[in-house]
Amino acid sequence: MAATEEQGRIEVPGGRVWYRRIGDGPGTPLLVLHGGPGSSTLGQDTWLGDLPAKREVVLYDQLGSGHSDKPDDPSLWRVERFVEELSAVRAALDLDEVCLLGQSWGTMLGASYLATGPSGVRAVIFSSPCLDARQWERDQRALLAQMPAEVRATVERCEQAGTTDSPEYEEAKLAYYHRHVCRLDPWPDVIPQIVAGINHQVYGLMWGASEFTVTGTLRDFDARPDLPDLRMPVLFTCGEYDEARPETVERHRRLVPGAAMHVYEGASHVTCFEVPDAYRAVVSGFLAEHAP
Repeated sequence: MAATEEQGRIEVPGGRVWYRRIGDGPGTPLLVLHGGPGSSTLGQDTWLGDLPAKREVVLYDQLGSGHSDKPDDPSLWRVERFVEELSAVRAALDLDEVCLLGQSWGTMLGASYLATGPSGVRAVIFSSPCLDARQWERDQRALLAQMPAEVRATVERCEQAGTTDSPEYEEAKLAYYHRHVCRLDPWPDVIPQIVAGINHQVYGLMWGASEFTVTGTLRDFDARPDLPDLRMPVLFTCGEYDEARPETVERHRRLVPGAAMHVYEGASHVTCFEVPDAYRAVVSGFLAEHAP
């Protein structure tokens, strides 16, 4: 039997966001915070399997992304507004008790939201987290140093010349992404669709020209001081070859009392697409134990 489903739109600061509720299982609902910034929930239903039979899963495209409104207003692309948006989504959908799963940029949003002290958050999953932007950039530079010389030279040349919109820079980025974002060969169709759908105004203003160069408003983001205050069950996950390097994720994990960690072997950043069965099993098992 197909899972029950509801779609709709919610008024949030700056416009309306699109949401999707899947399933009606008895467990605490799971609210997914997608990556980006400026990406969407596209493809997020592909890894869910039977999870919606165990608990409702709520997906929403953040403002500026996917099926949501895309206002041309750079003043909206602030972490604080996205936190307000998340609060509005919870309130509109009556998610009094909820589990949060943030992916990549979604972990920055989730950590910022948790720092406001919201009630009713039963458990949290930081998936391929970016919780310290400066450390993230150092990690990307360390990974970039392991790339072929021509890739490194292209990145350096284009960044110094300000030609990060050039085809050669794009080619160098893709070589890096094939190693540290998605290692499947060929990429599943959904990955190029996600890349093509990114709102570059949001991504560029908040992050920068590429994953390994942080020049936007998030460049000084650092959630580490707030992590020791988390008192709900927390799980950190990442891929073996992730941009979110396992050694950095482990350092973050140690800041959270009692937090757990899982590393997906052979995977990189988009683990839910690379190893969907393992991803679902880990997420489902953690939630079943801590937020049945």
